[in-house]
Amino acid sequence: MRTFKTLLTGLLLAVTTAGCAAVPSPDAPPLEGTSWVLTELPGRTLRGDPPATLRFEGGKAGGHDGCNRYTLGFTTRGSTIDLSGPGAATQMACPPEVMQQAQAYLAALNGAKSYRVVDGRLQILGGDGQPLATFAPQSTELAGTSWRATGINNGKGAVASLVKDTTVTLAFGADGRASGSAGCNNFTAAYEWGAPQLTFKAAATTRKMCADAGVMEQEQAFLKALESAAIARIEGHRLELRRADGALAASFVREQAQ
Repeated sequence: MRTFKTLLTGLLLAVTTAGCAAVPSPDAPPLEGTSWVLTELPGRTLRGDPPATLRFEGGKAGGHDGCNRYTLGFTTRGSTIDLSGPGAATQMACPPEVMQQAQAYLAALNGAKSYRVVDGRLQILGGDGQPLATFAPQSTELAGTSWRATGINNGKGAVASLVKDTTVTLAFGADGRASGSAGCNNFTAAYEWGAPQLTFKAAATTRKMCADAGVMEQEQAFLKALESAAIARIEGHRLELRRADGALAASFVREQAQ
């Protein structure tokens, strides 16, 4: 017959084991829903245009490696992390030094064994406990930021570059109103932002006509792109507006403060 002491010991062991499995390390908070910008890759001087980024969303890790966009599967348990699952990436060619850094960055992610957050910075650690990559948190604040469009959904299933010698801008005010130039006319529109959801009300514009080929068509495509936006993502100095179906509505780069 099992003694009371044996039963008690077994119960305490079971509770202790369950508790250890359920409680993550205090310096390894949940990653789902967080976004980061690479600040350190040991042994390399980082090129920052564009910076590498890492976002954890919907059970996937992804972002920009400095040359191409990528996605990876990821799993965590306590402070352990696995980023070596099946992934995908775009195939754009970049200068050799950029490609080498991107490859080193992805190799660091693939080699991750654990992680921690120290002074607000995410460190991906290798099997020896040493940092393979360090990240700063990515700000998701839109109010007070200004952007210049680099691509606009033309409403025909493609994202088009801007008409030559035109500039399309978008600035987010702290009062819940966005404004800028649609390429010919200026516009204002109310917006609602609750990361990552972003919606715009119909824009009000000035009434100037521009005769240069394609400018007015581009302007209408841009205003429609704003109205179709459902999600916004900031990665480094880039902003993407996407529709509810995931299609890209418009892409931007951050305007430098004067």
